[in-house]
Amino acid sequence: MSRLGDLLRTERLRRKMTLKQVAKMNGVSEGFLKDVEEGKRIIADDQARRILKKIGLTEQTEQGFTLDDIAATVDLETVKPAVAAQSAARARQPEEASVAYRDEPEGKESVQGSVWLDALTSVLKRVPVYNAVLKEIDHRLLPILDGRIEGAAPDKVFYYSVPDDSMRGFRVLKDDLCLIVPAGSPIDGAVMLVETGGRRALRKVKKLDALNVLLQSYDREYAAEPCALPDVSFAGRVVRVEFPL
Repeated sequence: MSRLGDLLRTERLRRKMTLKQVAKMNGVSEGFLKDVEEGKRIIADDQARRILKKIGLTEQTEQGFTLDDIAATVDLETVKPAVAAQSAARARQPEEASVAYRDEPEGKESVQGSVWLDALTSVLKRVPVYNAVLKEIDHRLLPILDGRIEGAAPDKVFYYSVPDDSMRGFRVLKDDLCLIVPAGSPIDGAVMLVETGGRRALRKVKKLDALNVLLQSYDREYAAEPCALPDVSFAGRVVRVEFPL
């Protein structure tokens, strides 16, 4: 499914409209609209805006949509239950005879440079934001590129809300959001989320030898704690830091 398809389906379901109703008011077939919602068909920007305007989304239809506009509108996690419920209800009903309407010319399917084509090249992932005790407190929507987020499996990455200023010397401050990708072993020179002595924290890692590492922090002054590898658990590596303005 594409982000464009999710956007169209979300707005249609929000207004309690059927595929048949939306297709009829736009002069296309149900099959055409269904393919668009499922990400199987690429349509031009102006046609997508016309469909959205017909079903009542008017705030953005007079100007081009950006990827951020789509991301801000679509929440993949919240739309799935509504879509599943509608699909189940449709499966229980006898299939209605569909009325054929005019499809767009085939050439429309390969619009080069379209923002909708860009939208179809990836999907969004709802990435959780965890606090110091790994309780989810928020989420961010990130694009999945080639099936990965920052080179990692999408369901394995998460944001960590920094609980203190123990890493300020490394330019990581309290309340910053660190994007963590999984890493179960030490990475020399990386800032990692580690657990030692029952305490979870961000630390810059320096490998001393095959069996020992140095966990570095820097609040008001530099500190370094040597640890044996069996005493340290590595949750992941920080690949991105976001901070509020």
